Order: sequence, then C-alpha cells, then structure tokens
Amino acid sequence: MSKIERRTRTLEWSPGEPIAFQELVEAGEPVILKGYAREWPLVQAGLRSADEAMTYLASYAIDNPLTCFVGDTAMAGLFAYNQDVTAFNFHSEQIPVKTFFDRVKEQAGSGGDHLYIGSTTLERYFPSMREENDLDLTDPTLQENPPLVSIWMGNHTIASAHYDLANNIACCAVGRRRFTLFPPGQVANLYPGPLEPTPGGQVISMVDFNRPDFERYPDFAKALESAQVAELEAGDVLVYPSMWWHHVEGLDDFNVLINYWWNPTPDHMDTPQNTLLHALLALRERPDYEKQAWRELFDYYVFGDPERPRAHLPEHAQGPLGPMDETTARRLRARLMSKLNR
Repeated sequence: MSKIERRTRTLEWSPGEPIAFQELVEAGEPVILKGYAREWPLVQAGLRSADEAMTYLASYAIDNPLTCFVGDTAMAGLFAYNQDVTAFNFHSEQIPVKTFFDRVKEQAGSGGDHLYIGSTTLERYFPSMREENDLDLTDPTLQENPPLVSIWMGNHTIASAHYDLANNIACCAVGRRRFTLFPPGQVANLYPGPLEPTPGGQVISMVDFNRPDFERYPDFAKALESAQVAELEAGDVLVYPSMWWHHVEGLDDFNVLINYWWNPTPDHMDTPQNTLLHALLALRERPDYEKQAWRELFDYYVFGDPERPRAHLPEHAQGPLGPMDETTARRLRARLMSKLNR
C-alpha cells in the first residue's frame, strides 16, 4: 500500500482525568489517547509476554466455545472473499478459549494459519474481567447509553476496511494494531463489496490494501489521499465516530483488542441500514429527475432541521413530523409494515 503521511491526532490527557467521549466523536475526527489503558492488568500481563496475557485471560474464561475464523497462509491474513466472490476465503470453527490459545502458540512465528476471534461479548465469555480492566465511563452520554463491550483476539490478521453503525472506543490491550481510517465520504473510492453475505456482518472494501490493484480500483488512490493511520501499542486507545471506514491489522503473534460501542440514538429508532435497503427497493431504479426530486424531499424531511417541516403545523397535526418518541415510532413502524406487506 502507498505510504500514508497523515497520522491520527493524539489527544493530551492527564491521569485520573475523565474523558468526554461523546464530545470527541461529535468533533468528527478520530483521536488517540496514548497509554490511556496502560495500567490494565491485562495490558501489563501482555507487556511481559503473550503467554502471560493468555494465562490471565484464561483465568476469567468460561468453558463455552467461541467462534474462531481460520484462514490458511495463502490469504495472507486478510479475511475477505475468494477470487471470484463465490465464498469467503476462510472458514469458522467452534473452539474453547484455551484451545484457541494453544493454536495461536503453535502458529507463532510459523507463518501458518491465521486465527481470529471477533466481536465477542466480554462479560459473557470473560465474566468479571471488566472489574479490573475498564475505562472511566462517567461521560453522561455513556451513562445513559451503556456501551456494548467486546473482545477481539488473533494472530497476524487483517479486518478489511468497513464501517460500523456505532461510535467506537478501541483499546489495544495486547500486541500492536494498525488502523487505517477513512471519512464516510470516501465510500465510492473504497469499492464496497456485496451487501450480503459479508465476512463479519458489515460491508467491506474489495481492495486488498497490501496489494492494491489500481487498474481495477483506480479511485482507491483518491481514498488514500484522505486516509489517516493510527499506530497503536498496548495500552493505547483509539476513539472514532460511527460510519468511519477502518481497516485493522494485528501486527504481532498475539493481539487483543477490547472495544466499547455506543450510540446515543434512542432504542425505539430503527437502524438506517434498513432504510438503505428499502431505498434500494423504492428509489434506485427511478428516473434521474424523480430521484433528484426525492433527494430534495429527503433533505427537507430527514437531513435538514427537524423543526422546519413542522414549525407551521399545529401540534395535533404533526404526526410523524413531530418529535420521535416510542409511541410515534410504534405507530410509524406499524404503518410501514402494513404498506410493505401488501
């Protein structure tokens, strides 16, 4: 991959200082909190050795198997599709945590199989570990919207560039990781793959960043102009807003990341991903002049100031144009269901 000059900004912080995570993501740019999680016992164990980190994790692990993704040497750590996009270039297995650790140790330094456990709920599979390894979440928004905390483990693996619907606090706990980040506006230049199936539930870029084919994906060069890189060591924390594309590389024989996903959107609101699918059904194949007209309506009703469409209407007549609460959302969902089930 071409060298990326821009490095993600590092934010100054003081020990014991609470971080306003919601304010950070609302600023619209990724930031690194250097060493913010360095005092975690897990981080300290990993700094001594990968074996100590595994022993520490195993002391909290339950016996239930986890989903492990496995790829051979040929896929070079990139979990994606095969050449003709008829299947994935890896398979999944159900294995206990301790078996996973044994296999990671076997592969260390061998250049063999690539092993990856992704997005596993920390409190379910490693109960009480968070009591000693956690962030200061006194940010009022995170108090009101408790994050989903997940653990990711593997050896030399690459998660293809993708976006998430939630804001993210990514804590590099063991080993080193490299994030390559792109703002949402670079979507076309990243050449997204199929909407389904996807390797991990989200659309991924079809570009192999380590061996980019600029003849097939020429506009990827434009994406690189907007890219920034976050090089994380154990204890570093990366915070970035929802919808930012991120390509994630595990750089050592054993890597662990713990992340916090949150979104301040009320639970009664639907996911925009469903809206996108419905828009494909309802809008994409219409004539250009119609799509332009609908763009204007979406700007007015959805993307613009929510007060404007309802300001001239009495409150009793606003319906779904009024403030969206649980009751309004339920009524709107029922109305949509009746129209979709025609």
